[in-house]
Amino acid sequence: MSYLETLINDTAHRPWPLPPGNWTYYQEWNRALFLHWKIDSALLIPFLPPGLEPDTFAGSAWISLVAFTMEQIRPRQLPALAFLSDFHELNLRTYVQHSGKKGVYFLGIEAQKILSVLVARSLSGLPYRKASISRKPTATGQQYEVQNPGAGTRLLVRYRTGAQLDAKQEQDTWLTERYCLYTEKDTRLFRFDIHHEPWPLQEVQLEQLETHYRVGSFDLAGRKPDLLHYSPGIKVLAWHKTLVLQGC
Repeated sequence: MSYLETLINDTAHRPWPLPPGNWTYYQEWNRALFLHWKIDSALLIPFLPPGLEPDTFAGSAWISLVAFTMEQIRPRQLPALAFLSDFHELNLRTYVQHSGKKGVYFLGIEAQKILSVLVARSLSGLPYRKASISRKPTATGQQYEVQNPGAGTRLLVRYRTGAQLDAKQEQDTWLTERYCLYTEKDTRLFRFDIHHEPWPLQEVQLEQLETHYRVGSFDLAGRKPDLLHYSPGIKVLAWHKTLVLQGC
């Protein structure tokens, strides 16, 4: 059995069945650092399209910065082209639901390569924008840096990874195991369904963190994350977007 067959047959962990039809894109989200903050759900509502509402855990909404390297992204019937398919990415996301189906909503996405940004934005409608992004090893761990002077955003993080989380807490799963994402265009709300195996998570310790991102009045600068995760990565299948609300 091929790795793709193994992947698509591993569904016991999913909160709902696979969507109908064939997947359309394959991609890998590798060496992912998750920085999570609690936020008052009332602060998020102005940034969400009609039809989406904040999802909460123990009464709190959350936002996350997720820094990772996208690799091997390709359409179902075509090979990956490294100059287009492999790039560093940072997304600012929050956790939402529509008609009981929990997913993520991107408040912003920054990527390393302009061609990748243009193609991804055109094909997906997601809010990609170009930024200068680099990652490199340090004497004790890793460094990930994002600079986007035009948008006024910046991230510098140095961190060390630790032991694997063999017994995930409910909150770990709630923040990472999301099997769809939402986006809006021209007053319409769409959903992208995705599939992957459960995220393998590790402990992570920050050595340095500088953030220049904000959601309305909620400024991440100087705020220590409420929770951290690291993952070596996952393989992901994605389906075409589905219209879920007309005239949102």
